[in-house]
Amino acid sequence: MTGSDNMPDKVKAGADIPAIKVKYAATGRTHQVDELGMRPMQARAYERRGEQYLLIKSPPASGKSRALMFIALDKLRHQGLKQAIIAVPERSIGASFNSLPLSENGFWADWEVNPRWNLCEAPGTDGSKVKAVGEFLNSDDEVLICTHATFRFAVEQFGIEVFDERLIAIDEFHHVSADTDANVLGRQLSELIARNRVHMVAMTGSYFRGDAIPILLPEDEEKFETVTFTYYEQLNGYTWLKELHIGYYFYSGRWMDELLAVLDADEKTIIHIPHVGSRESTKDKYAEVDAIMNALGEWLGVDEATGFHRVLRPDGRVLKIADLVEDDPARRDHVVRALRDPAQQDNRDHVDIIIALGMAKEGFDWIWCEHALTIGYRSSLTEVVQIIGRTTRDAPGKTRARFTNLIAEPDASQDVVTEAVNDTLKAIAASLLMEQVLVPRFEFRPKRPDSGPEKGFDYGPGGYDPEGCNVGFNEERGTLLVEVKGLAEPKSEEARKICQEDLHEVVASFLQDRQAMQRGLFDENLMPQEITIERMGKIVRDKYPHLDEEDREAIRQRAVAALNLVQQAKQVAAAHDGEQVEANTAFIDGVRRFVMDVRELDVDLIDAVNPFSEAYSILAKAMNEERLKRIHEIITAKRLSMDLEEARLLARRALDFKKRHGRLPEMNAADPWERRMAEGVAYLARLKREQERQRNAEVE
Repeated sequence: MTGSDNMPDKVKAGADIPAIKVKYAATGRTHQVDELGMRPMQARAYERRGEQYLLIKSPPASGKSRALMFIALDKLRHQGLKQAIIAVPERSIGASFNSLPLSENGFWADWEVNPRWNLCEAPGTDGSKVKAVGEFLNSDDEVLICTHATFRFAVEQFGIEVFDERLIAIDEFHHVSADTDANVLGRQLSELIARNRVHMVAMTGSYFRGDAIPILLPEDEEKFETVTFTYYEQLNGYTWLKELHIGYYFYSGRWMDELLAVLDADEKTIIHIPHVGSRESTKDKYAEVDAIMNALGEWLGVDEATGFHRVLRPDGRVLKIADLVEDDPARRDHVVRALRDPAQQDNRDHVDIIIALGMAKEGFDWIWCEHALTIGYRSSLTEVVQIIGRTTRDAPGKTRARFTNLIAEPDASQDVVTEAVNDTLKAIAASLLMEQVLVPRFEFRPKRPDSGPEKGFDYGPGGYDPEGCNVGFNEERGTLLVEVKGLAEPKSEEARKICQEDLHEVVASFLQDRQAMQRGLFDENLMPQEITIERMGKIVRDKYPHLDEEDREAIRQRAVAALNLVQQAKQVAAAHDGEQVEANTAFIDGVRRFVMDVRELDVDLIDAVNPFSEAYSILAKAMNEERLKRIHEIITAKRLSMDLEEARLLARRALDFKKRHGRLPEMNAADPWERRMAEGVAYLARLKREQERQRNAEVE
């Protein structure tokens, strides 16, 4: 990973803009299959096929649907289950689970779906499809495919008991929510788990929701065995794709006027126009589609065979553009059928640009997509991750892919400025989160006198140093093992699982916290500990209220360490960008150099780093200076005073401080964080005195 370059005054078409840039080794390992025809992720999932509750967390295009086929066949033939029901969020995704001759590649059975039971392809209303589910449950056939909605309606009509001894597979599991009042599917799954008479496989490429509500209740989630295959493992093991860029570009005026600053018509591109209700929208989506085609060249008409628009570029090339914004069902379906034509899947020149609004996101498979250009901020981090996933397919000759978010700069109106600030923060949050997701996964170990090297990890040219903190790398699993002094250890099994598997979800919750983001970017008087300890501590407490304080602190420390090490490593890698190193090892080398430079990597040092400092430097290069100053003024005007919860946290930190130093923090200390802890203690003392005065006044 390298840092961003200074953006020139005039950006040429398709030029790099301030962005995350991640490079990969292209080892080809992702596409290798074993004797059963399984790719690495599928083999890893199949090893856990005996688990009653299985959660597969794996990126788009990693083969989750086929992994489910392998597991389901084993459960049907060897584990005594009667049937498998696969629920997908929308009908188009159902095709991913169609019949496949798995035995051709070495597996012991084929995946066969009776077309009658693929309800995603069947015509009819929800009522007729629910009736079909009932007929399937009474049949001897083994596999049914339906939408989440059909499954919900079937459970409501038939009850949960009829699904006993069956496999329930939920694709795109992040659609589920633990908010059982608002999310019917989440409530039904919780009831099925409580009854404990089904097996369940959950699959997702983005295991967090945009609204920060947990997907499952903690007592349900702890029953799942998790199989994780990271973005790094997936992309590093590709054959062709070696580089992924993610960035944002701010414009003033109309976005159509600056479209060609970020759109390179030589790249296969998906353009998502703004939601009609967003600031960026002109409120006329058809006019926006026309504006895009007019910017690209001269319209020549529509190809009758595909429904694609033909646009003549100034250089004489004719672009084929698929319009998915069209509301007319017949014309839109004609285009969709052409995009899904199996005979054209390997034809790079079948289509050049796809223009969409609500389509071409989750489950949309176009391996040739090199650029996802999204205009206006989308509704959630999950949606952004799904859109980025459209670019991360491996395809012959495709060496680079990128995602660009085109966002309006604030104007003079206070209301619009506030909305623009929020969109800007969300865009930065999305880029920071993807930065975490795309690099090797972190595991952290306390550095102790008896610490030693872990088997399977490479500790660099000098090997393991028993005197210092070390960074080991397991290339096969894409895991960085980092030693940190003073690191708290999780006590419970659930906390250990969170520390190992779910740090991205904790970081996602932190990055969706507006107060943390605002202060981290724009508060010059910020002590980093106010967000790394106070704010992250609150987020972990709210997310895991059932865990004890020691477990929550272990999780908090690791989430902060993961976030800050990525930022620090990026800076170090950028500083050494001219050196002769393998491009795909720049990030790993950056982590090692940072750990070596600080000599003693400890928790206090990590907590004292502002995780948003690098993001601000990128923002400063991307945005007009006057507007950046305006945002700064808005944010700093919102500085919140201390509240009771914050004071209690500071008081707990003050007690930890006293254990280490033999005294309480002092108000006149040179260290600002010590002063902040002292302020928390003083706040509680004042509050206690005020409460005592009130009680005395009531007695009198």
